[in-house]
This record gives sequence, C-alpha cells and structure tokens, in this order.
Amino acid sequence: MTRYDLYVITDRKVSGGRSHVQITKEAAGAGADVIQLRDKTMSDEELLETARELKGMTRSTGTILIVNDSLEAALRSGADGVHLGQTDLPVREARELAPLGFIIGVSVADAEEALEAERMGADYVGLGPIYTTGSKDDAGPACGLEALKKVKTAVGIPVVAIGGITKGNAAETLRNGADGLAVISAVLAHPDIGEAVREMAAVIAAAKAGRA
Repeated sequence: MTRYDLYVITDRKVSGGRSHVQITKEAAGAGADVIQLRDKTMSDEELLETARELKGMTRSTGTILIVNDSLEAALRSGADGVHLGQTDLPVREARELAPLGFIIGVSVADAEEALEAERMGADYVGLGPIYTTGSKDDAGPACGLEALKKVKTAVGIPVVAIGGITKGNAAETLRNGADGLAVISAVLAHPDIGEAVREMAAVIAAAKAGRA
C-alpha cells in the first residue's frame, strides 16, 4: 500500500531559491515518502526535463514522485503519478491514458468533491487548506478539521491534508483523520531541509503510533 505520510511539495520561492533538484535530494534522502514537483512558471519542456531528473533521484531512494497538473510530463518522465486540480484534466480521462499502477491524486475542498474524485478513480485526495497558509497563492479559505473529519468518513481512499501544516499541528491533524501530511513551508523554509524532514517524520510516526 502506498504511503503518503510525509508528502513534500517543491517550491523554489519558499525554499529561498533552492532548485527542485536540491530540494528533492535533501527531502528524499531524509526520508520523505512523496515528492510532488510543482512549478507553474516552467515551460512544458522544462517541467519534463526536471521531472526526469527527479525520477532518477527518487528511484534510488524509493520515494514516490508526483508531478503537479501535467499528466504528459508525469507519463513521459516515468514519474509515479500526477496530482490534478479541480480545473485540470478530469480524473476519468487521466485514468484512461495512464498505465496500470499509475497514481492519480486530486485536490478537493470538501466531502462532495472527495466522493466525486473517488468515484472517478482517484487514488488519494489532497484536502485543504486545512489551516490558513501563505505558501500557495491560489489557496482558498481554510476548511478546518471538521471538513477533514467529514472527508475521511466519506471516502475509502487516503486523505492527504495540506495547508498550514506544521510540527505543532501535525499530530492533531492526523488524529482528525489525515492519512498523510503535505508540507511546503514547514520543510522548505528551514535552512536544513533534511533536518526538517526528519523532525516532521518523527512527529508523524509518533502520532500514528499513538493513534494505532
């Protein structure tokens, strides 16, 4: 079963100018379960080449590589999956184009969207923002832990919480139903990404052990 425990989303701006390659090298090397390549400023060709380079790195660490938005770049680079927004290619169409075992995640804001994503064939949903966040310019208002509980009750696929996740609220977020935590600032704004990943991973492991 795919682990989404610590899901790191790359962002060159939040990381202080560090490249997607550097971010991935440090985060994957320190034990991140998933790396999502996210860069809305890159050309299609730049995104593809970067995804190919990251896949060469994550293959050696056993880390899942997800490409944000672009199914084409994900498929051509050999990435493990794609993450789609509500206005991107529909999940059903992506599923028809993707090979067996290819991971498709979908951004959702509530239980209704999560149920629809599951019906269409999504492997997991990314729910958020759970808390107020400044890492994503297009993030809407925080949906909160009550929405997280409702989504977890509604669907049978993993729910990855995103938006304002920190070491301080990670355990509470997991207790309220999250299967995994997607982070940007909590890891990338740290001067030592590897150290931040290890610290967050330890918090997640302890919280999940307590929940079990």
